[in-house]
This record gives sequence, structure tokens and C-alpha cells, in this order.
Amino acid sequence: MTRPKLFSFGHGYSAQALARRLIPQGWDIIGTTRNPAKAQQFDTDGVEPLLLEIDPIPAQLGHATHLLISAGPDTEGDPFLRDYREQLIEAAPNLQWVGYLSTTGVYGDHGGDWVDETTPLTPGTKRGKARMQAEADWQAIAQDLGLNLSIFRLAGIYGPGRGPFAKVRNGTARRIVKPGQIFSRIHVEDIAQVLEASLERPQSSGIYNVCDDLPVPPQEVIGYAAKLLGLPLPPEEDFETAEMTSMARSFYAESKKVRNDRMKQELGVQLIYPDYKTGLKALLAQDE
Repeated sequence: MTRPKLFSFGHGYSAQALARRLIPQGWDIIGTTRNPAKAQQFDTDGVEPLLLEIDPIPAQLGHATHLLISAGPDTEGDPFLRDYREQLIEAAPNLQWVGYLSTTGVYGDHGGDWVDETTPLTPGTKRGKARMQAEADWQAIAQDLGLNLSIFRLAGIYGPGRGPFAKVRNGTARRIVKPGQIFSRIHVEDIAQVLEASLERPQSSGIYNVCDDLPVPPQEVIGYAAKLLGLPLPPEEDFETAEMTSMARSFYAESKKVRNDRMKQELGVQLIYPDYKTGLKALLAQDE
């Protein structure tokens, strides 16, 4: 039997978590990057590195059985479809599964109400609009080429190296309060298990929200992290008067709660970390 081979374009945080699950099962993983230092780390992790603009993509992509797109769109659209559309067309007959990592930002602002995969897309930020267009571009080419495409709309990602503990410890954590603001989140290990479940069920191609069961205001997460550490609660700051970068402020432009029923029902996923409390406790235990 031919070993399954995943071509991971933009082999970042979530894709690396997936690779750690797949490599022990006999998968070959090719990960792309533009950073030579990251390429060295990929090699250490058992991932075959491919430096974009240096190493040839066509041959590697042609041998892939599965394709994961993690790289986000830039000002010129989706970078993979822009630069490697022809190579994708040539490789299409060999691809059993294509996954695209998107964001729940495509839903836009819903004033704290619930959204699911049937909710109309009304992104209010440039990033959200670019993601919406990238999703549409991938759906169009998947239909043209007969690809099994799944789109994963990820909530706010946290996990090892991306938790709130470092900022709480060094005193830079902030509890920004905007009345009515609420977010959904997801632990990176749950992203990895959702992707693995989809790889095992390519016939279940579709769109999936990937988030936990408990959307909460962002200041609650910081407060709970401080509690776990036994440190003073960072003071609250009013969103309207808080000093923030335009990028940080843009994350508060949209408020919604995201449903994950389809992810559970169609992919058979049982969350490892169903809420931020279980996730933060596990992260802290790993730090100690």
C-alpha cells in the first residue's frame, strides 16, 4: 500500500500539530515555508521541508495524496491559487482530500448572537473579506477539478506557546472590556484532531466551524489564567479608551458565538478541550 503523503502549504502552528499526529501513523509530510530556520526545524520534526521560491513544487505536489492549505490570502488573493494553479490542475487526479484553513471572521459581526455554517457571510474587516473570497475561489476550483474540499473555519487559536500565562506572569496581560463582546476559541490539539477526522472521512467534505463549546468575553480568559497562577487579577480597561494597535482593536470589531454541531456530528469529533478552562489547566500542567 502506498504511504499517504500530505502536502502542507504554509506549514504553520495548526499544521504542525496535525503532523505530530500523522507521522507516527506512517504519513509522509511535506511542509512549505519561506524561512530557512523553520525549514531546519521541520526536518528535525520529521517533516520534509520545501523552501518556497527555491525548491521545485510541481514534482512534490504531484506525488501528494492530500493537500492542506494554511497560508492566508494576501493583497493579491490566495497565494497558492495565484502561484500554483496549473500545478494543482496537474496534481488533481492524485488528490484524495483538500483542506483549507479559514476563519470564523468570515461571518462578520452578529452582536453576540449565534452563527453556524448556514449563516450568511458578512465580514466587516479586510481580513474577513479576503478569507471569504479565498473560500469562494477554492470552492470554484474544487468544483471544476472534482476535488474533495473541506473548509475549516477556525475560531481564536490557543495552545502551547500561545496561551495567556506568559503575559499574566510578566504583568503585560490586559483585561480589555467591551460590553457585549464575546468570542469563540479552539485549542490547537482539537484543530489537529478535527483535521485528522476529516482526512479519515474525505467523503464528508464540506464546511466546518472549528471551535469549543464555550464562547466567553476575552477578559474572562485572562482572569482565569491569573487565578490559576495565583496572581493578582489584571485591572480592567475600557475598550473605548484603551491604547491598542489598529490590528488589536480590529479583533473587537466583531462579536459572535459559533456553533460546532456539524463538526461533531459529521466528523465524529469529541473535543479534548471543550472549554477554555480545561484547555488552560492542561497548558499550565505542561508548563510545570
